Amino acid sequence: LPIAVLLCTGRILSQFPMRLCNSANDPLWRPLKGAAKRRRRHCLRSQNIIFVCLICQLFVFLILSDAFFSYVSNLICLSLAHADVLSSLPDSYSPQYVEAAWYSWWEKQGFFKPEYGSLSEPNPRGIFMMCIPPPNVTGSLHLGHALTNAIQDCLTRWHRMRGETTLWNPGCDHAGIATQVVVEKKLMRERGMSRHDLGRENFIQEVWTWKNEKGDRIYHQLKKLGSSLDWDRACFTMDPKLSYAVQEAFIRMHDEGVIYRSKRLVNWSCTLNSAISDIEVDKKELTGRTLLPVPGYKEKVEFGVLVSFSYKIEGSDEEVVVATTRIETMLGDTAVAVHPDDPRYQHLKGKVALHPFCDRKLPVVFDDFVDMNFGTGAVKITPAHDHNDYEVGERHKLPFVNILDENGFLINVPPPFLGMKRFEARKAVLQALKDRGQFKEVKDNPMVVPVCSRSKDIVEPLLKPQWYVDCRDMGKQAADSVRSGELKIIPDHHLKTWFNWMDNIRDWCISRQLWWGHRIPAYFITVNDPSDVDGHYWVSGRSEEEAREKAAKRFNVTADKISLRQDEDVLDTWFSSGIFPFSIFGWPNECEDLNVFYPGTLLETGHDILFFWVARMVMMGLKLTGKLPFKEVYLHAVVRDAHGRKMSKSLGNVIDPLDVITGISLEGLHAQLKDSNLDPVEIEKAKEGQKSDYPSGIPECGTDALRFALCAYTSQGRDINLDVNRILGYRHFCNKLWNAVKFAMRTLGESFLCGSESVADRWILSRLCAAVALCGNGFQAYDFPAITTAIYNFWLYELCDVYLESVKPVFSRTDAEAQKQAEVCRQTLYTCLEVGLRLLSPIMPFVTEELFQRLPRRQPQDSPPSICVTSYPESSEIDREMEFVMTVVRTIRSLRADYNLTKTRADCKKMNSHHYHQGCEHLEGPYGHPTLGPHVPENNGPHSPISS
Repeated sequence: LPIAVLLCTGRILSQFPMRLCNSANDPLWRPLKGAAKRRRRHCLRSQNIIFVCLICQLFVFLILSDAFFSYVSNLICLSLAHADVLSSLPDSYSPQYVEAAWYSWWEKQGFFKPEYGSLSEPNPRGIFMMCIPPPNVTGSLHLGHALTNAIQDCLTRWHRMRGETTLWNPGCDHAGIATQVVVEKKLMRERGMSRHDLGRENFIQEVWTWKNEKGDRIYHQLKKLGSSLDWDRACFTMDPKLSYAVQEAFIRMHDEGVIYRSKRLVNWSCTLNSAISDIEVDKKELTGRTLLPVPGYKEKVEFGVLVSFSYKIEGSDEEVVVATTRIETMLGDTAVAVHPDDPRYQHLKGKVALHPFCDRKLPVVFDDFVDMNFGTGAVKITPAHDHNDYEVGERHKLPFVNILDENGFLINVPPPFLGMKRFEARKAVLQALKDRGQFKEVKDNPMVVPVCSRSKDIVEPLLKPQWYVDCRDMGKQAADSVRSGELKIIPDHHLKTWFNWMDNIRDWCISRQLWWGHRIPAYFITVNDPSDVDGHYWVSGRSEEEAREKAAKRFNVTADKISLRQDEDVLDTWFSSGIFPFSIFGWPNECEDLNVFYPGTLLETGHDILFFWVARMVMMGLKLTGKLPFKEVYLHAVVRDAHGRKMSKSLGNVIDPLDVITGISLEGLHAQLKDSNLDPVEIEKAKEGQKSDYPSGIPECGTDALRFALCAYTSQGRDINLDVNRILGYRHFCNKLWNAVKFAMRTLGESFLCGSESVADRWILSRLCAAVALCGNGFQAYDFPAITTAIYNFWLYELCDVYLESVKPVFSRTDAEAQKQAEVCRQTLYTCLEVGLRLLSPIMPFVTEELFQRLPRRQPQDSPPSICVTSYPESSEIDREMEFVMTVVRTIRSLRADYNLTKTRADCKKMNSHHYHQGCEHLEGPYGHPTLGPHVPENNGPHSPISS
């Protein structure tokens, strides 16, 4: 580029008419007359023309230079990818060697872009579009993500090889709570500061800095997994385009009344000072009395016990005994409930109980929700701190007494409890009841404790004003779309869950008390009467000016009399994820991508987020676009460790896919724990788990082996207990492929030309045909174990163990007849390898590309440049071969009958020395059709990988 600039500068200077324009008496600085004026005008006109021409030359030169450098760069990338293809294959398979350069070459060639086909003209083979479930930007992918991407990439590559216009759209989620927690911990650890010390704007900038530093790791992992994503379309849920779509969705739904503000119970984390969604609440099961650590408390807190105490009935010596697992909440009790049919309490109709610590009277209410066979049949009612009690309070119009502030300190209670921390008040209330003689007993109680997955705090039901989405009509639409067959959910055993959620859906709380996320575009209006509890004084707008105009119109005043304050809260992350399928294409603006790729073809994800993500995408897609966001939903199982445990950092069983691909020592696994957010106790526990599961670390397995293993384990309807050590067996399978092609390359020789196969040597094609059919059916049905089993059987048991062993003697003979047989074998072997590699390519893209590039081409001039854009084998491609196979079958059986030959006779073996004796055994299916082969996986699980 500097040379180009120098050349152009010299060229420009040499063209200026210096003699005319720059004489000692330059006419620019004095008036001109007559001929001098004409000469000056001619000079300036000449200069202008020449200057414009030279600028055009420079522009063209730079364009050509850019094209040249791009071409050279492409050649370099291509040569790097193919650097070793022309040399002989190494002695053994090495994942590091095979996977080093192919991905960058695929990406550079544009194979992953839908434009590699054509968007301008309709593709008769159709369009396949799928968006990635955007992973959280908070850190690294785990094996659950790897499973999702292995399945999605297999499907994407399969559709691409079928000739469809294919788009798999990448993206990343801002992960509101998760990201804020990580950055807050980092701030406190490194600087001893909280987000409040920084202030909102500075803290948000801090998060953006962290995101820009760490966010690329996820994309790096996805590329290492071989994910054929169109990276030019990569997006982030906080990008301006997507943020605009989120804002527009909120405003439209708020203006329509679908989004409203209300004061209700929410899941509250006192540590985060925010409401959290149900998916962020872990259910910790306890069998009895258990001490648990709680953030902000030096000592562990007791859970798993049931405390019984009594309320005195006003005007009598009678008492009602009730029980609770949260004794501190009795300070907010406003009633005692019993079942209407319980004969023990009929005499208490119209009576009230007396609260022991304040002058509050608690009416005895009769409600069907009470189980009269549990405990005493009487239940304390705390409407402001329990979801069931909230509904009872609504039905009986009870007062709602909130006794907790946002930080977990007691409010609206009498001394000495006022200002206490909630779990310190637990002990104080219990002691006070004992002092008053109203304590009855405490006993072990199996229970489930709600724990915040982000902060490990105990979740409290808290009454807070929040923004909600009215989901009734949208939920009905979503349910009806599945009932009508317009939307298909696979496997269908998830339909019961779908209908249960959609038919009984509750309104969705979408506000979060955070700083990181999409700030809610709603403004509180102040006009003379600023009080507001029910949302009547809120207005939404794309800007403060628009909101002010809306407010002025609503209250029929001039805009200058309106004061506005934007809501401090941000939207639930699932809100932006809910519009992801169309926001990535520019909605609400009309554009080509939106028209071409929306609605999508398929959504593939884990069944654990069927409601949290899938249902909300369906509801919001129908609401905002009038269309379903996809036609099919395929739900895969959840990945667990080899012992069936959920993946958890504290257990030490969360594995980075890159560690499986490249291998890692036990010390390396331990070192990763130090960089996590685990506390020292959890780190030691995790280390013990790692020592138990990976005493020698994790061996290098490679991407292809990992992908194959994940697909092999993917059985519909069951969670996956993945033993990382088993993946190593599939690396050995890659080595088997490697050796098969290495043997074939020696056998084919440099002078080999692809041609027509002979009838006499085609029995193996029946096995190939069966494998092709099984794979095609497997992809259609999302039956990935069937695909991997069919491929595994063909390559290992039929091609390598049977066919290659049978033809080796043929290649070792030198007589004329043997040479003819050898040529036949070469043609058949080539067909098996070429089709077999294409069959395997969607699952093992790297090793198949490496080996495919070394095979000769039938038509080199028309051959696709990469295996990932060749055609996927179809049964019709080799159906014509079956006619010849049937001829072979009939001929062999006729010879047996004519000469009384059996499969065990030596003369039969001699006659079939060029491998017919192997073919006889495998062609004996019913009615002369080929059988499936020798390998069937046990218990419908993944096949056992070879060990060498």
